[in-house]
Parts: sequence; C-alpha cells; structure tokens
Amino acid sequence: MIIKPMIRNNICINSHPAGCAVSVRSQIGRAKKNLAGSEKTPGLVLVVGCSTGYGLASRVAATFGYGAATVGISFEKPGSQTKPGTPGWYNNLCFDLEAAEAGLAAKTLDGDAFSDEMKARAAAAIRETAARAGVPAKVDLVVYSLASPVRTDPKTGIMYRSVIKPIGQTYSGTTLDMMTGALVTASAEKAAEEEIAATIKVMGGEDWELWIEALGNEGLLSPSARTVAYTYIGPELSWAIYKNGTIGRAKADLERAAAAINARLAGKGGRAWVSVNKALVTRASAVIPIIPFYVSCLFKVMKEKGLHEGCVEQIIRLYRERLYGDEAASDPAKVPVDGEGRIRIDDWEMRDDVQKETVERMGKVQPENVFELTDIAGFKHDFLEAHGFDVAGVDYEADADPSGII
Repeated sequence: MIIKPMIRNNICINSHPAGCAVSVRSQIGRAKKNLAGSEKTPGLVLVVGCSTGYGLASRVAATFGYGAATVGISFEKPGSQTKPGTPGWYNNLCFDLEAAEAGLAAKTLDGDAFSDEMKARAAAAIRETAARAGVPAKVDLVVYSLASPVRTDPKTGIMYRSVIKPIGQTYSGTTLDMMTGALVTASAEKAAEEEIAATIKVMGGEDWELWIEALGNEGLLSPSARTVAYTYIGPELSWAIYKNGTIGRAKADLERAAAAINARLAGKGGRAWVSVNKALVTRASAVIPIIPFYVSCLFKVMKEKGLHEGCVEQIIRLYRERLYGDEAASDPAKVPVDGEGRIRIDDWEMRDDVQKETVERMGKVQPENVFELTDIAGFKHDFLEAHGFDVAGVDYEADADPSGII
C-alpha cells in the first residue's frame, strides 16, 4: 500500500510504518552518542506513556543511553493489512525490535494505563523484565508522560473527557495553518466548571499518584526511586489558552501530586519532580490556538541561536544535567530546581533574549513574509515526522506494509 499523509484541520489521521521506524532509530543513535551508563544511573525504568513525544524519548534515552531495563505502557491502535496503525504502535514495534537486537531487556504493554488491570499487568512485567536483565525488581525511575483525551476512573467507572479551553472568558488569537502558512484567527469558548473538573481528572496528577501507590504496594519501588512527570508553562502570551486555561489547571494538579508523591518517597531517599519542558511540535500542539504561530517563530529564533532541541535532546539534557548529573546522581536533593521545586529544561526557550526576539518577530509577521520570518516549514516537518512522514531516507512512493515496520 502507498501511504500518504491524510490531514484534516491540522490533525493527521494516519501514519507511515517505515518513517516511524527511521525516526525512532535516529533517536536511538542520538541517545547512544550523548549518554553513557554508570553505576549511578537507573537500572530499571517504567515509562507510563512510552510511545510518542517525551515519553518515547525518555524510554529511548534510558534504554540505549544508560542500558536500563525498561517497561513501557501505552494504548495504541495496531495496523492491519488494509489500514495503518497509530504512530505510537509503529514506534513501539521498532523500539522492541532494536532493544531485542541490542540484548537489552524491555517489555511493552498495550492497554489502558488508567486501569487497575494495567497496573497489575505492569507489576508482572516489571518482575519479568528485571529477571531477564539480572537486576532487582525495584524500579529506579518512573516517568509519567501519559497524554490521553479521556480517562475512566477505575474506582467509579465514570469516563471523563478533557478539553483545551480558556477559563472565565472566550479566547481569540492569531495562529498559523501549518499546511499553507496562512495566518488565521482561532477562537475557543470558555470552559464550563464540569469541563475544568474533567480535564483535571484526565490530565492531572491523580493517576500518577495511583501508579506510585500501586508500585509501592507491590514492593516494586527502589528505596531511592525517582519519578518525574512533564509539564509546560510557556510565555505569558499563551497563558490565556494554556497556563490559565483547563490544561493549566490540570498541570497545577500535577504539581500538587508531585508534592504528595515526594512526601511519600523522600523518607527513604526517593524524590518526585515535575519537569517543565520546552515547547515542541506534538500531535496535539498543532490544534491549540496561537501555539503553532508562537512555536514557528520560537523555532526560527532558537535555530538561529543554536539553541533548538527536539524531544530526545531535551530528555538527554534532563538525564545528563538534572536527574543524573554530577552530584545529583547519588543525591536527589542536589537535582537543580527552580523556586517552586520544578526542574526547568525550558530554560533556553525562556531566556530573555529568546523571548524578546520571538515576540518581536510575531509582531512583524504578515502574510507576505510568513515563510521568511517563521519556521513554519520546520513546524510542518516535525508534525509530519511525528506520524512517520517527511522522514529523510524513506521512499514514500514504495509499497508499505501497514501491519508491520521496515
């Protein structure tokens, strides 16, 4: 089957198996080059939400950079002979293949990470993977990077659906159509109280806490276990739709959960953090009002300054310079944090000079100069690459098998 990208309203509804595989292998190569294992790095890692974006990069870096045994969890749609699967399904297939060929212990579970059933399956997989790797069945690092639009509460059976909306008033702002470069006005109605609460249930920290509790009850946490979840803050110009909107409320709950988990782990030498990461192109970011416009200008500035990073570069820096850097490798209290106790690897994005030039550039963009002043081409490439398209070295005119990878 010849597979071409199918995009509707900045949403890509298909993926390419070979492109996903090449992209994953590229991340593996970069992790091998920039990280080195030692006795002070994690031996057993659990990544909840392992198939794309920061979660995939976290697993790749731990496995191929540090040689850690890993268990990954995600919920993906498999490909068939007639229809492609989700990008994450192909990413996981490639990851598992590469780990096996490298002789590294890894287990990938597919299913609802919010469920009690998955937490039980994960416990069994952790023990199995640890045995294969010849390491204690004690998880050293838990990465919580789950991104889902819906969650069924395992205690009540009630399904909640998240929304990306402002709070208190309707939002309207300029954004970019990444496929055409057209400047358009995007609007979002204010969220109802029940939508705010539902978004917190889906995207907040409750499930992260449940995972740590379940692992603790099973005796699967290392005494010095570390855990990290990811968030984004961004510049003030995006706060109405992001930090001060429904997503921001959920991310505030994530920070609440980090404090609660930290209180649980700190007594035995463990620690929990929220890591504030850089703005990147994800499957979701393309549809958030103003974000494509801001990110396209930001990328232009950061690339000109030699500061641009992709997902795996961000996670390599998180591991190498924060979680397992120098003194922090043996003492989690030495992990560099901001005044709120958060790890900041958005520091290059939020530099004063970067923000100043990005905002100035946004004010100058007009339809006739959009391709000159923004990196809309880079935004589009990253978006397509996240689905296995526009990847160098892949022949998109060749037949592809949607039921597997190349």
